[in-house]
Amino acid sequence: MTELIFATPANLLIPGIDLNIGGSSEPGDVAVTLQLLLLLTILSLAPAILIMMTSFTRIVVVLSFVRTSLATQTMPPNQVLIALALFLTFFVMSPVFAEINETALQPYLAEELTQQEALDAATIPLKQFMAKHTRDKDLALFMKYNQAERPSSIEEIPLTMLVPAFIISELKTAFQIGFMIFVPFLVIDMIVASTLMAMGMMMLPPVMISLPFKILLFVLVDGWHLVVQSLLLSF
Repeated sequence: MTELIFATPANLLIPGIDLNIGGSSEPGDVAVTLQLLLLLTILSLAPAILIMMTSFTRIVVVLSFVRTSLATQTMPPNQVLIALALFLTFFVMSPVFAEINETALQPYLAEELTQQEALDAATIPLKQFMAKHTRDKDLALFMKYNQAERPSSIEEIPLTMLVPAFIISELKTAFQIGFMIFVPFLVIDMIVASTLMAMGMMMLPPVMISLPFKILLFVLVDGWHLVVQSLLLSF
């Protein structure tokens, strides 16, 4: 007969946590504390870094334009759009992340690079990606404002200039794609509104009639596939 043993207060061990805060005269302890503070700072800024220095901005703006053009209010929900934008961002940025892991993270973990050298090596793939999708006009705007000299290579461009230039370039591209998405649905709204006015149904909101036709058109042309395909090809 199988004997069941239940935990009792006598044999149940509860782990304890000991947290000490105080001064230290050892340089090694100070260095570890600074590294911990730096790590916590990076983790707190990770969402902003993800939004500003990756393809997330363009993707989430275009997906928002799709929902607005369909006039489906909160369908798909914000959580679905953000999740889809995040996974598409990871897919688009996977070559960049792989290069960062190969040239910066792994050598740092193997103690082949210092912390500063690893950070410098990690920014190079990001700079190359952002510079590829940044318009010269936008980058020149910030360089002219800061009275900076023209850099001879991408690696010499400061992130303080490249990141905002990259963001406004991404916003322009996203709005251009959003305009192309709006046009066919705007045509449907105009046709429905003209038809209702011709029939004398001026009190009936055209949006109520055009919404099913817009959803039907979007489903028939496999709209989500086309939107995602256009986003991937734009990178």
